[in-house]
Amino acid sequence: MSSEFDIKLYDDIDPEDRPSLGEALIPIIGMLTALGIGIGIYGLDPQFPLLWGIAFTGLFSYYRFDISWDEMYSGITHTLLMGIQVVFILFIVYALISTWIQAGTIPTLMYYGLDLLHPIVFLPLTAIITAAITFAIGSSWTAAGTLGVAFIGIGSGLGLPEPMTAGAILTGAYTGDKQSPLSDTTNLASAVTNTDLYDHINAMRAGTFLAFSIAVVLYAGLGIRASGAIPVDRIAEIQTALTGSFTISPLAFFPLLVTFGLAIYGISAIPALGAGVFAGAITSAVLQGNSFTSVWTVAQSGTSPETGMELVNGLLASGGMVGGAWAVTIAIAALALGGLFECTGIIAVLAHHLGQLSDSVGSLTGITVLSSVSMNVLAAEQYISIVVPGVTLGSLYEEKGLKTENLSRAIESSGTVTSALIPWNSGAVFMAGTLGVSTFQYAPYYFLGFLSPLILILMGVTGWQITYTETEADSQTPSNMAAPADSD
Repeated sequence: MSSEFDIKLYDDIDPEDRPSLGEALIPIIGMLTALGIGIGIYGLDPQFPLLWGIAFTGLFSYYRFDISWDEMYSGITHTLLMGIQVVFILFIVYALISTWIQAGTIPTLMYYGLDLLHPIVFLPLTAIITAAITFAIGSSWTAAGTLGVAFIGIGSGLGLPEPMTAGAILTGAYTGDKQSPLSDTTNLASAVTNTDLYDHINAMRAGTFLAFSIAVVLYAGLGIRASGAIPVDRIAEIQTALTGSFTISPLAFFPLLVTFGLAIYGISAIPALGAGVFAGAITSAVLQGNSFTSVWTVAQSGTSPETGMELVNGLLASGGMVGGAWAVTIAIAALALGGLFECTGIIAVLAHHLGQLSDSVGSLTGITVLSSVSMNVLAAEQYISIVVPGVTLGSLYEEKGLKTENLSRAIESSGTVTSALIPWNSGAVFMAGTLGVSTFQYAPYYFLGFLSPLILILMGVTGWQITYTETEADSQTPSNMAAPADSD
């Protein structure tokens, strides 16, 4: 594991300096109280409630743990460095969305999508298509920030609520991400647990397929319920508004092909998305006839089209790179708070005590889920939700004779997918900002976020898909019987 993810663990802390469980819980309770008062009672955006949490944690750590400002600053900068890719991607994607709107890429996707898709099948097909694209390119964020934005527009045109569409997009994006050998979180989960990459992917396959299948059925049911909601002639009105303001042509797909082509080729998210911005700028100038100044002004400040139809104007309005500042400030504040929790040992102490609660495979699986979700809440970064439980709980899985892919599956099936359910987590900040739907709105329809950890717990309780090392398997098998084959 690279030093980029070198975080403080329980045994790394001098016992004299190590917080007790009670002491570790005080800043956590303070943070949750600040968020509850600020967001829940007064309806504030998360930035200042997170800042209150940072101030309380910093003061408590200074006076109770005798941690200097330099140490806290170092912890904050370390975590910000881990999350700097989030900041870059947020700015680039906001510029990309605006550029692709002006280039006609997203309007063209909407135009053809309204012709090809029907409300009854739209939600399940959205999940399936997004899953396939994400599997191919290995990035849930890239898929959601490009194809997902178009799906939001198509769904609105078909009369489906945006939160439903966002939930289907997220379910597809994280399903494909979990099964893709190109995914950064998939590779991280296998690396941090010393598991072969394809053993890790195979271990996730059955549970992921079950969760995704249930989700697709649920989306089909939602589609049937909503299929009668679309007004007569609305699709024709939307398409007329689009053709009146943009040149609708397959040539507008050029930025999409460039971005996805680079991603499939193995180019990482930042350069692939950056190339998508430049491809969008070229398409905007050549196909739509926009000036050089207009193209880059839109990339910076966003779009405010006048198509003659309020619905379309709202769908195609965007903030550009400048509009990404709201999401970036949340990400920075949350990462800073996570850095304080990490450098003070609070995360290490919490993870250690959670691990001590397990006395069976079922309870160990449940504790792994709880640990990963807790890291998403406290550290606001999905990488930490994978690294901390992966390192902390490894010895407990080994003691029970479990293969390492049981742990790698558990941390990804509970850590990666639930990051989009925590409003201040970088995953949720990105998805909510990119799709234009708040976390609280899309969460009830993001079925994979709930089904994946629930099915994981079911595996631990029933023993389904749980695999043991050869020594442990032999010890559990009567002498007159053959050892059970691996569930995979």
